[in-house]
Amino acid sequence: MLDRLVDKLLGLPPAEGPKPVVTRDLAVPMPDGVTLLADRYAPAGTTSAPVVLIRTPYGRKGLLSKLFGDTFARHGLQTVIQSTRGSFGSGGEFRPFHLEREDGAATAEWLRDQPWCDGHLGMAGASYLGHTQWAVGPYLEPPLEAMCLGVTASEFVSTFYPGGVLAADNMVSWSAMIGRQEERFATLPNPLRTRKTRRAMAHLPISGADVAAIGRPVQFLQDITAHFVPDDDYWAMSDHSAEVAKLDLPVSMVTGWYDLFVRGQLRDFRTLAEAGKAPRITIGPWAHGEPASFRPMISDQLGFLRAHLLGDRTFLQRAPVRLFLQGAGTWLDFESWPPPSTATAAHLRPIGGLGEAVGQEARPTAFTYDPADPTPAVGGPLLTGEWKQRDNQEVEARPDVLVFTGEPLPSDLDLIGEVSATVHVRTELGHADVYVRLCDVDSGGVSRNVTDGILRLRPGFPEAGADGVVTAEVTLDPTAYRFRRGHRLRVQVAGGAFPRFARNHGTGEPVTSAVDGKPNRFEVFHDAARPSRITLPVFSS
Repeated sequence: MLDRLVDKLLGLPPAEGPKPVVTRDLAVPMPDGVTLLADRYAPAGTTSAPVVLIRTPYGRKGLLSKLFGDTFARHGLQTVIQSTRGSFGSGGEFRPFHLEREDGAATAEWLRDQPWCDGHLGMAGASYLGHTQWAVGPYLEPPLEAMCLGVTASEFVSTFYPGGVLAADNMVSWSAMIGRQEERFATLPNPLRTRKTRRAMAHLPISGADVAAIGRPVQFLQDITAHFVPDDDYWAMSDHSAEVAKLDLPVSMVTGWYDLFVRGQLRDFRTLAEAGKAPRITIGPWAHGEPASFRPMISDQLGFLRAHLLGDRTFLQRAPVRLFLQGAGTWLDFESWPPPSTATAAHLRPIGGLGEAVGQEARPTAFTYDPADPTPAVGGPLLTGEWKQRDNQEVEARPDVLVFTGEPLPSDLDLIGEVSATVHVRTELGHADVYVRLCDVDSGGVSRNVTDGILRLRPGFPEAGADGVVTAEVTLDPTAYRFRRGHRLRVQVAGGAFPRFARNHGTGEPVTSAVDGKPNRFEVFHDAARPSRITLPVFSS
């Protein structure tokens, strides 16, 4: 009955037949002598069949084993779930993103040597489990039969440091989670532990946030903060983006508009599509790890793997791009990403206006960012805390946030595609961050975030003019959103969004040691010679 309930919740047809056969703690040897442990879930009566490999640092029991191992096997897919190096019984040290290529390749070779594997392999999983796929998929010979990539990307560096700024909230949250995940009761809700982790995000220097959160160092956070400098190639082993266009195997993706990997995953999709590889993607209204995303992700990966490993092609009859149009509550299908749209500029006008017309002669608008009282973050693509859309009115009332608001819309406005902003700005210190957010203001004045982006400035980047003004080109996350008739578009410009992004101290001191900071005066220009603007992908069906 429990299995039937799980199938119903996941939108799957009820599986018939006996329960899968589970073999625990398979010992998989690595070339350096380390042994990794894995569990095998096989449909009853399996002799030799394809294998779905899932490599995870989060353990082989609980929800993961139920959703992937048990469910996949009940629906005909032999599945092996392996604990990555240094986690949950596997030997060695867990250093995230290190040795996943080597360990994944050795595991694939071992699986193909087993009598119960017919040599055909697929991979599945989400988030870090997607990284373990990218670490193997472009390099394996013979190749995988299919990859199922949930909320992940071929490279994680741009998610560690979006726009060149440390993603403090997500990095501290994940570091604390992996640092204590093997403790007793670690997976149970613990408000006190959660509050302690969130307080740790404000610790200075931020390299000490791990000890502040869980009482001991976490190597991942030490690596993240120590290698937060331009042109540091420390994370090269985790970046597989150069191999994306060469990947020659079926790929299915699932992500969400408030997922921290959505920008990178859509970039991977577009690279594959432009190389003629025919990937497919589903983009829903979800955040990373949101329970509502489990159903579409599991059903997508199960159907895709059944098609390419078992020959059941019924699941493949759909458009390459399926996306949820927020604000409209509807799903749309397209042949490509992004779909055709009209790039339309909305200019940041004097005295807080937003519109197509450019101001002529206008003085810049100024504000001061103070790292001792950093501009707070509200909602967005987070791993924990108050994610997705939130009311921004309180933060918009602060003196360190500039607000530019358009007129009420005469009709619905659909934006589908890539969003960017150009901000002409002069800062007092040279070291600064430019944060831009697009919001939807309803008829009651509630301002809800839609998408945003950040860019770190430093002396010489971008190059300043003779008057000290730089042109900050800020990439916002892509979106699909309907602004309803009578609503207004609003753009925020600020010097940060803390603790989602680490505060900018204004000194250029490395984040791993920075403690003191200086207030920084910003001037945003919006005249005819320097028209600051946001560029929107206006879609018309």
